Amino acid sequence: MASTTRDDLWAMIHAERAALAGDLATLDDAAWRAPSLCAGWDVEDVVAHLTAGASIGRWAWLRSIVAARFDADRHNARRLAERRGATPAETLARFRAVVDSRVAPTGDTAAWLGEVVVHGQDVRTPLGIATTPSLEAMTEVARFFAGRDFAVNSRSMVAGLRLEATDGPFAHGAGPMLRGSTLALTMVMAGRSRFLGEVTGDGVAIVRARMPVSH
Repeated sequence: MASTTRDDLWAMIHAERAALAGDLATLDDAAWRAPSLCAGWDVEDVVAHLTAGASIGRWAWLRSIVAARFDADRHNARRLAERRGATPAETLARFRAVVDSRVAPTGDTAAWLGEVVVHGQDVRTPLGIATTPSLEAMTEVARFFAGRDFAVNSRSMVAGLRLEATDGPFAHGAGPMLRGSTLALTMVMAGRSRFLGEVTGDGVAIVRARMPVSH
């Protein structure tokens, strides 16, 4: 099987952003104000955050994080405020404008695919939207998350465990078992406790104990 290229990853990012934009177009104002799976952020906040991530390159990101005194929460809040519109419709329009963007703070393209995969479900799950990312995209994110702590402590979350997807080729590690769909495994690695009920095995109790309280 041919290895996945950076161009392949960008194509997946663009497809997942477009799918999310399509789902967002169906929301009423109350849904935009609904809490997401990100503690303290509503649906509109998450979308503005995704827009910010697709709008800031490496040097602008460095200037922003330095100005925030390396406080990631402060940095994120400032960039989110810039990209959130006066209305949900304006916030959606700004997100749509970056669907095909290749701008990113770093060259870790799989991580930015992870951003839209995870945050897309942060929005969809509490709203009961059934859309899921493509298996190909989820598999790439699961592999990245299992191998590296980046924006989330995903590798640490599942260290010493055996992960096996029930719907695709993803498998990783050795130890107590954690089995579930590729999406559920990905979201658990991202620290989303909402998905613990969708995985099985002796590893569940271990990741439950490691799960951050905010999710």
